[in-house]
Amino acid sequence: MNDTIAAIATPFGEGAIALIRLSGPAAINIAMAVFRGQTPMLPRVQHYGKIVDGGRVVDDVLLCLFPGPASYTGEDLVEISCHGGILISRQVLKRILDAGARLADPGEFTQRAFLNNKLDLTQAEAVMDVIHAQTELSLRAAREQLAGGIGRVATGLREELLTVLAHVEAFIDFPDEDITPDTSVAWDLKLENVQTQLAALLATADRGRILREGVRTVISGAPNAGKSSLLNALLGRDRAIVSPTPGTTRDMIEETLQIGGIPIRLIDTAGLRISDDAVEREGIARAQAARDDADLVLQLFDGTLPAPEPLPAGNRVLCVRNKCDLPAHESWGGIKVQQISCTTGEGVETLCALISSRVLGGTISADTALVSINLRHQQCFEQASVAVKTARRAISGGLSAELVSVDLRAAMDSIGEVVGKADTEDLLSRIFSTFCLGK
Repeated sequence: MNDTIAAIATPFGEGAIALIRLSGPAAINIAMAVFRGQTPMLPRVQHYGKIVDGGRVVDDVLLCLFPGPASYTGEDLVEISCHGGILISRQVLKRILDAGARLADPGEFTQRAFLNNKLDLTQAEAVMDVIHAQTELSLRAAREQLAGGIGRVATGLREELLTVLAHVEAFIDFPDEDITPDTSVAWDLKLENVQTQLAALLATADRGRILREGVRTVISGAPNAGKSSLLNALLGRDRAIVSPTPGTTRDMIEETLQIGGIPIRLIDTAGLRISDDAVEREGIARAQAARDDADLVLQLFDGTLPAPEPLPAGNRVLCVRNKCDLPAHESWGGIKVQQISCTTGEGVETLCALISSRVLGGTISADTALVSINLRHQQCFEQASVAVKTARRAISGGLSAELVSVDLRAAMDSIGEVVGKADTEDLLSRIFSTFCLGK
């Protein structure tokens, strides 16, 4: 925290502008040592000038000062906009490093914002969720978390537990006071409310995973059922090679599209059949493994061939009959499955609607997806829920206040870890190491 750090904050590659950030106690002094331009230097105002190295001009730039603590990191922060070439941006960064700054670690700017109480840990994690959002719905959920939605809920739960713990500690400090039935009931009612809220948060874990990672959707079926054609039809472009020759698709092809605001990770796989070809057998094995790990399986059938008996079933399997533009085999009579034609496009829009409704029973919406926890939050809340249940059992069983206190503290620590109130160095390193440089 005593170092002044610097990094290029824009993506690697050529562009019109590259942004270089400095943060730390010497950020403004280092900037002034390499910058020659307009004076006086007013905060939060772009100043035109040049980055110089002795008598040599490195680049023409715009420089903006953000004195701490009113900055992103809570420290003195400087942003320099230079030309966006790979070489020129590196030369500007090198000049800053030579003047006394240190190259920032991945996520170090946001980590400093957290350590300086500008963000809680859920908001810090949301920074990367905003960057990686693939749909409008996932972006809205990330923005809500960045605004502190999950943090506010977690802090509220922690405060409720603290209130109960304060009463329990009072009984421990004054052993002559017995725990009355009325007091026990009041404690249990408060903890029941906390447990209910924890259960509601844990119910959003699947939504959060889907919004962040997408629905892993495997297109499965026999050779020439039209799997690659369906992939192309859903994407609206020719992504996979389509051929009447069986076994054309041997490796998996993955693409992402948006259906109903939900990212769908479409995976085209090799046709399932018995093959003597070693390469095709490997493709078939990978297809079966992908099918087993899928959130949703689009089981595709050629409608001109006999219907299988029985049809695959299950909540994560959606049976689809292709080639509805051609006469169907008589065995399909009376079998209700979604009919499509990858050739004419008939039924594809209806299939998209079915996929959307099948995902978590259609429970993801713009209203319900705004607060959706991630895996780390889920683990913390699950630990807290177990501790709260144990505390309630201790109360109902008439156990000592000391035992209740231990469980309440465990629950508070688990919830505190969500927002960083019980942070450890390993936890912070794990979270911020996934960030990009300059963020």
